[in-house]
Amino acid sequence: MPHKVFIEELRLAAFRNYAEAALVLDQRHVVLTGDNGSGKTNLLEAISFLSPGKGMRRAAYADVVNDASDNGFSIFARLHGMEGEVEIGTGCETREEGAARRLKINGTQAKSADELTDHLRVAWLTPAMDGLFTGPAGDRRRFLDRLVLSIDPAHGRRANDFERAMRSRNRLLSEGRMDPVWLRGLEQQMAELGIAMALARRDMLGYLAHLIAETQGHSPFPSAGLTLTGFLDQGLERPAVELEEDYASMLAEGRYRDASAGRTLEGPHRADLLVFHTEKNMDAARCSTGEQKALLIGLVLAHARLVANMTGHAPLLLLDEIAAHLDEGRRAALFNLIDELGGQAFMTGTDRLLFNALDDRARYFTVAAGKLYG
Repeated sequence: MPHKVFIEELRLAAFRNYAEAALVLDQRHVVLTGDNGSGKTNLLEAISFLSPGKGMRRAAYADVVNDASDNGFSIFARLHGMEGEVEIGTGCETREEGAARRLKINGTQAKSADELTDHLRVAWLTPAMDGLFTGPAGDRRRFLDRLVLSIDPAHGRRANDFERAMRSRNRLLSEGRMDPVWLRGLEQQMAELGIAMALARRDMLGYLAHLIAETQGHSPFPSAGLTLTGFLDQGLERPAVELEEDYASMLAEGRYRDASAGRTLEGPHRADLLVFHTEKNMDAARCSTGEQKALLIGLVLAHARLVANMTGHAPLLLLDEIAAHLDEGRRAALFNLIDELGGQAFMTGTDRLLFNALDDRARYFTVAAGKLYG
């Protein structure tokens, strides 16, 4: 069994519709029930801020501040993490120039949000992700990169640095400044970072595909086949240095084309994740809505198991409206799979009866108008 990471105490102030809130927990899962709009998802979003990035809604920090607050929001969590007991405090301060995030770990200012991955990994599944397989490629890339980040914490920094270098190159091209020295330097940087990103994605999908194949036929959810496309398709098996040289050459040869297009047309930012329903041998985008939901649940749970296997620590799961469209038997099977992962899960729903199969494996709270009862 992987080491269990779990939140023991959670406090919010001025976050969304919560003026303030506090939860004292144990190792069990947490179920939040209440009417739509009561604040269940807001609480999950607050927990998602315990990982790098902008949380599961990708909201601007200023947008999550309670309307009655003039001083920003704050989130405090005391948890049993990957390195033992830890206290994490994060939030933002509102300033004239915008909202800036702050982060302290055990009372010490963190150098970057990447330090959070030393203590916990967080994964989520929300109704907003239901259109993942039929939506734009950018949504699937962000989903893919979140998966990679859970096993390779440096991936986020590489992606940010690549975007920064690409924006600089795009600016030079748009201004007609074809300085070969500047462009060559930026393109070399993009090549090193871009190939590292592509290889990290490929490796993660390889690990995940192997795990899915091992468990195929033993899960109530369909198996997902995974393929990367859109950048160096089928060409990532060569040495990294050769791939970097090829990509740098592609960028150099495409300068005038990219200048005309107003953007960089080749790179990991153009990649796409293709998902297949293995048992039906069908593209996920062509599956029914119910099949797509089942595929997504199976994929997120498989990835959570991969994280647990590779890090020795089960991730924290945030599962919004997870049981809403499942029959009783599949709900019970889902809860057993979540329990077997060995981590703590936070789940939401409108009806407490949907979670009866969890019995005493969970703590139950009612949410109403930004207040918690239970």
